[in-house]
Amino acid sequence: MKSEGRSSTFKLLLLLCAHPLLSSEFPWPQWRGPSRDGMIKQGAPWPISIDKDKLVLSWRKKIAKGYPSPVVSEKLVFTVETKGKHEIVRSFDRANGKQKWETRWQGSMTVPFFAWKNGSWVRSTPILEGENLFVGGMRDLLVCLDAETGKRKWSVDFMKRYGSPLPTFGFVSSPLILGNYLFVQAATGLVKIDKRTGESIWRILKVEGDRYTSAFSSPMVAIFEGIEQLVVQTRTNLVGVNPTNGKVLWRKPVKAYRGMNILTPTILLNSIFTSCYGGKSLLFNLENNSGEFLIREKWNNKQEAYMSSPVIIGNYGYLHLRKQRMTCLDMRNGETKWISSEAFGKYMSMVSDGKEILALDEDGSLYRIEANPEKLVILEKRKISHSPSWAYPALAGNQMFIRELEAIACYHW
Repeated sequence: MKSEGRSSTFKLLLLLCAHPLLSSEFPWPQWRGPSRDGMIKQGAPWPISIDKDKLVLSWRKKIAKGYPSPVVSEKLVFTVETKGKHEIVRSFDRANGKQKWETRWQGSMTVPFFAWKNGSWVRSTPILEGENLFVGGMRDLLVCLDAETGKRKWSVDFMKRYGSPLPTFGFVSSPLILGNYLFVQAATGLVKIDKRTGESIWRILKVEGDRYTSAFSSPMVAIFEGIEQLVVQTRTNLVGVNPTNGKVLWRKPVKAYRGMNILTPTILLNSIFTSCYGGKSLLFNLENNSGEFLIREKWNNKQEAYMSSPVIIGNYGYLHLRKQRMTCLDMRNGETKWISSEAFGKYMSMVSDGKEILALDEDGSLYRIEANPEKLVILEKRKISHSPSWAYPALAGNQMFIRELEAIACYHW
């Protein structure tokens, strides 16, 4: 009997050691996840249910208001917040929610009157790489923090560096890392920064005479016809940029009301999808013509997105619309496969494993949705927050982190 007891204990210890709860193999280091497209890594854990008995609350900590999504390392989860006249960055232990450190700086501002109801809180999701956390502050500030201690390594005040105006909506775009460099839409343009020192390398796509200044959309990196490039959506254009020298490789106007090109561009082989407020859903094809890139519209669809970036699964894109419905578009020809009769909130954050979609509505409802191009199939719905949530769920190991307006909550399955 004693031997059987020891054997059972040993098996339990082995099981606990192998448990993927804290996993460095499947982190969530940046805006929209590992590949910035809302898709988890192939083979990463995925919840079989979001029922309370299957997706269990591990811990929840009250924090100040903010919209940035959480980012996750092997052992820590990070939040960015606005409290009074300060912006605050915190790290929490993934296992128990214990706060590890806190860093703050002065950084408050007020957005235009027509956006007051959405709050004047920090918006940009940080990016984590190795020992460094890069954070965008509302007043056009970029800060590099030591991820283990919260100590500031360097910071860039873009308004002081370039003499640029304060962005009307603050620093909204989420930074991108490529090699030794950071790329951010700040200082009324696109800026390349040495991630080791904070030194500026170049600034391009500078806006002239736009009272709303810096862009909302976050840059992507892609390889078209064997050539690596940045795909950047400004307030007026979709642009391809050589990441080394800042040369504009191609440019296509994208019309949006008040320049609200907010979505992150979606890369599909040699095509790019986007959708905008007051505009349309659009797919562009890119061709390399003897060293010069040509960008042509393949199709357009009258459906308008607002802020929510889509997930693309196979040949189909699942998109939350300005009119607060969901739709499925055939990426091959732009055909609308279905539009939901059910209305959702103004914003919906979607992540996917390629078979299902977890969609977090701004009203705090979490949906598990089948990736079905024939009709909307909601497998489960659960009220997971009683306050608004505009941040992407972060999945790491078998944990999911939900950034409520004034809390960070950890669930596990």
